[in-house]
Amino acid sequence: MRKAKVFYKEEEAGEIIQDDHGSFTFSYNSLWMIDKDKPAISLTLPKSSQPYHSKFLFPFFFNMLPEGSNKQVACRQLRIDPDDAFGLLIATARNDTIGAVTIKKINL
Repeated sequence: MRKAKVFYKEEEAGEIIQDDHGSFTFSYNSLWMIDKDKPAISLTLPKSSQPYHSKFLFPFFFNMLPEGSNKQVACRQLRIDPDDAFGLLIATARNDTIGAVTIKKINL
């Protein structure tokens, strides 16, 4: 199992988990949910007290990944399997992302 915190404008909004079978769960944290002024991190992941589940990395997170030659360089330098989307996400989306969302690995 691998976990990461999801931040929106440097505030913790939720958590994404990859279980041992490769499936994913995203959930908003309770403080984010009760604050009506806090937005959903994505239109495809509206605020909900119920967790979201997927057999694949959610498209919103997948679209944060580098592509093409940038992906090849990142995978080679970080020693990440190019098929390990979650590993690449937690390695590359912790600081410099295009949007307001960042991902920070939770060490178990």
